[in-house]
Amino acid sequence: MRGMPVDIEAVRRDFPILARQVHGKRLVYLDNAATTQKPAAVIEALDRYYRNYNANVHRSVHKLAEEATLAYESARQEVARFLNAARPEEVVFTSGTTEALNLVAYAWGRANVRAGDAIVYTDIEHHSNLVPWQLLAEAVGAEIRVVEVDPEAGLDLDRLEAVLDERVRLVTLPHISNVLGLELPVAEVARRAHQVGAVVVVDAAQSAPQQPIDVQALGCDFLALSGHKLYGPTGIGVLWGRYELLAAMPPFLGGGEMIRRVGLTRSTFADPPARFEAGTPKIAGAIGLGAAVEYLEGLGMDRVAAHDRALAAQAHEALLEVPGVTVYGPPPDRRAGLVAFSLDDIHAHDLASLVDTEGVAIRAGHHCCMPLHDRLGVPATARASFAVYNGPDDIEALVRAVHAARKVFNR
Repeated sequence: MRGMPVDIEAVRRDFPILARQVHGKRLVYLDNAATTQKPAAVIEALDRYYRNYNANVHRSVHKLAEEATLAYESARQEVARFLNAARPEEVVFTSGTTEALNLVAYAWGRANVRAGDAIVYTDIEHHSNLVPWQLLAEAVGAEIRVVEVDPEAGLDLDRLEAVLDERVRLVTLPHISNVLGLELPVAEVARRAHQVGAVVVVDAAQSAPQQPIDVQALGCDFLALSGHKLYGPTGIGVLWGRYELLAAMPPFLGGGEMIRRVGLTRSTFADPPARFEAGTPKIAGAIGLGAAVEYLEGLGMDRVAAHDRALAAQAHEALLEVPGVTVYGPPPDRRAGLVAFSLDDIHAHDLASLVDTEGVAIRAGHHCCMPLHDRLGVPATARASFAVYNGPDDIEALVRAVHAARKVFNR
């Protein structure tokens, strides 16, 4: 489609699932913040692995094992380039953002956070960036300090400064809110947190698919992302960490391959990243994630970012023209690639079900952000989120579907 940063029609041909229909209508998939669809390049990479060189990695010396190990470690190098990591060994493969954050909370947190220390996070976090720190704080007797974020204006750095002192051991925040589409100033937060000696953890589950990520420029210490939101397979994710921090951390899981030597009463452990990849790793998932990253880099992440933000701005403005719609988050010109909204007093689940009958897939619920929805004063919202295969015609279909839902409820 003309005028968009990405050639949408060409991209759509790369995604086999978009050829299907839903309820007799063209599939309009706008639930990308939950999970993205997969390009043929990713599906084919998984197929090649299972058909041609399925074997375990880092163990056997036969040909298939050598090929599998090379593909697995090549994927690590691809992800390291994607994140501008200082070295591939800073990339740990996990099952997703949730496991990556729990890994930091357990392996770094239990070794470094003590009674009387403080953990800082915002009130717009996904549950995966709340619960692990709550468990850590309860286990060691640490204090939790919460920084409120204005849903429209963003993070007030003065509020952050008010809770930062020498007792703060860790500050964690989302790069982009999965409800508000609001980007937080990670680099400035990291600078201020480091001034008091705190470690900074970033939830990049939403930002990694939408824009270039440079961990060195961000200045954070750990960053977590999910492959399935990044056009890759489910069951694979990444924890990036500064190598000196990873090297000082104890293991998260014990088992094969994460060891240097095992005795009957004591073991020593491998260097990162192997130390945190116990047992048979997610081989196919990592290979698929490497293919997804390569696909995105072929499109150009700057273009992907411009594309997703342009669509979100268009959707924001178009939805506000529907009577009874409330849109949550920053103004269109400051919005990342998603829009959460409500329609009068219609429950989001009812709205999403009716929209689905028009072939439009959106998310409904609290999006694993109960505290934020409590603050917004709504039990749930509907959410449309955008990807490289979405276009203005998808926004038009969404708005038509919301209008149709209004008629069902006689609004």
